[in-house]
Amino acid sequence: MFLMFQKITLPLLVIFMTASLYMIFQYAPKEKIMGDVQRIFYFHMGYVLVFTFAFTMNLIHSIRFLRTNNKLNLKLAYIHAEIGVVFTLLTLVSGMIWAKPVWGTWWTTDPQLTTTLILFILYLTYLFFHKLSEKAGVPRYSSIFAIIAFIDLPIVYISVRVMRGISPVVFGGKGGGIAPEMMDTLLVTMGAFFFLYIYLINLRVRLDKT
Repeated sequence: MFLMFQKITLPLLVIFMTASLYMIFQYAPKEKIMGDVQRIFYFHMGYVLVFTFAFTMNLIHSIRFLRTNNKLNLKLAYIHAEIGVVFTLLTLVSGMIWAKPVWGTWWTTDPQLTTTLILFILYLTYLFFHKLSEKAGVPRYSSIFAIIAFIDLPIVYISVRVMRGISPVVFGGKGGGIAPEMMDTLLVTMGAFFFLYIYLINLRVRLDKT
């Protein structure tokens, strides 16, 4: 569905990513408590945005395949899962880099961290299971697995609000919030990563056709 945007995606990606990098390192103020390490938060949220879109599209294409048996949907579901797995890993790594100086540890059993790790494992398993089910001639099983795996995605978002943990609530938190300059930077960065996501999907589809 993103192929129609491929001609304008790269210019928009360059514009937004350039603006994002400038705002992250020059415009956004230093966080009073965490200092410069907080700047990784903007990249971290961009990674989260990408895997959220990717796994949602994986779900949509998996359902479409089950309904239509169109192999294109099966292929697109796999491609979106690939992108999602990469950016879930980047989310975990960037979270660990942020956690060490802030929490004093690389890892903790925080509900959001744990559910994100489970999400990564589920979709990594999906990638292997997809290949196995195709070889076995039963690709529908991988689509069913994708639908089950998606259940963890809303749990990742809900966990930070419902379960008591130490992960910060960026949107909708009580008594918190971030400076206007930080919010501006976050929104531009998320725009940049949205265009990066579209660009990577289009690139991956083109590579699959060669």
